Amino acid sequence: MSRLLVKGATVITVDPAIGVLPRGDILIDGDLIAQVGPAINESDAEIVDGTDWIVTPGFVDTHRHTWQSAIRHSYGDVDPLSYFREVLDGIGTRYAPEDVYAGTLLGAVSAVSAGTTTLFDWAHIQNSPAHSDASIRALTEAGIRAVFGHGWPLVNDGSWTDNSALHHPDDIHRIHRMLDETRGLVSLAVAARGPEMASQEVWEGEVALAREMGIRLSVHVGAYARNAEVHAVARYAERGLLGADLTFVHCNNLANRELDLIADSGATVSLGPHCELNSQGVGDIPLDRLLARGVRPSLSGDTETKCSGDMFTQMRVLFGYYRSWVGGHHSEVAEPYALKLADVLEFATLQGARALGMDDRIGSITPGKQADLVCIRASDLNIAPVSDPVAAVVLGAHEGNVDTVFIGGQYRKRAGRMVSDPRGVVEMARESRDRLMVSHRGRSAA
Repeated sequence: MSRLLVKGATVITVDPAIGVLPRGDILIDGDLIAQVGPAINESDAEIVDGTDWIVTPGFVDTHRHTWQSAIRHSYGDVDPLSYFREVLDGIGTRYAPEDVYAGTLLGAVSAVSAGTTTLFDWAHIQNSPAHSDASIRALTEAGIRAVFGHGWPLVNDGSWTDNSALHHPDDIHRIHRMLDETRGLVSLAVAARGPEMASQEVWEGEVALAREMGIRLSVHVGAYARNAEVHAVARYAERGLLGADLTFVHCNNLANRELDLIADSGATVSLGPHCELNSQGVGDIPLDRLLARGVRPSLSGDTETKCSGDMFTQMRVLFGYYRSWVGGHHSEVAEPYALKLADVLEFATLQGARALGMDDRIGSITPGKQADLVCIRASDLNIAPVSDPVAAVVLGAHEGNVDTVFIGGQYRKRAGRMVSDPRGVVEMARESRDRLMVSHRGRSAA
């Protein structure tokens, strides 16, 4: 494994003990961050010139339906019920393993290009074991650090999602053994249906399954008003099942008492700002109510069918939304938290790592952690001159400014180009998109 020394960069560590280094060095030894400081002298390392860079920890996306990336941006204008009906009950039921592979590979590679180094792949497309294997192969080939969230098969009869009596697919045990044996960058979690979709026996079984295997569990709760009526978080609490290994996605319409339960249990929250604001019927983003209870959320690109998946967009949208919501006196919180740009960057990095149970390994530029780094060109026209590096990243930066990405000390993007040529990935996704959408239009017309 090589030793690299990034010299002279502006380093935003997101480590409170180190802070922001206006001019700093990062020593990478193999896959780990060995040292961080204002001036590191190391003769036995390849020097990497970082004088034009702002370096941040790699972004952590805690909820992405990556398999949908090949049909991205196709449902932004329509009512969200059309998405549920046409994608989950229609197109998704016709996905072949090669479509899952194409979409997941495109989504993962483009995530890396935009600085996301860790991704929770929320894969509710387990139509067969071959579909699962296609997802995992795509994540592995993309070189991203990933959590494969194993969900359920897509069918159009409601048997898996309408008070379902069907237990989680048994194939998860095979996948668990396989990923344990490979011990690569891809790990496993349960993408659960929870009380909003499954019977009590089933959703309790999901929690038991995850804990039996020693993996985490992620579940959508309270996105729409109809979901709020189920009081999913309260039902987990009543059964004594809340814990720090649970991540609740969205939470827009949860009652305050349920947010209290999340805070008291140490469970985590994933917000998808861009998609939540672009989905009619989803409630207000509850960031003010979460922060009032000390719950610091992670961020999510959700589905690219309805929004942009990159984390720059999520940070910028969330910050603007919060300032407008609080400044317009819409918040029910008596003294809303004074949100700073540094908070939002922390949500996209360290809090994402915490939501995946990885905050001891990723999420900040800290010696001993994995060398997952995003190097942003501070000399670009839309960022320069940099007055405040955190503000430059959250308010100004985009994928085009991402010069270099390291994952586990390995270059995944270098000098503005992906290490592996993405043209074949795009072509494969285009063919999948055409096949799926032509099939969908033909069936709709019939």
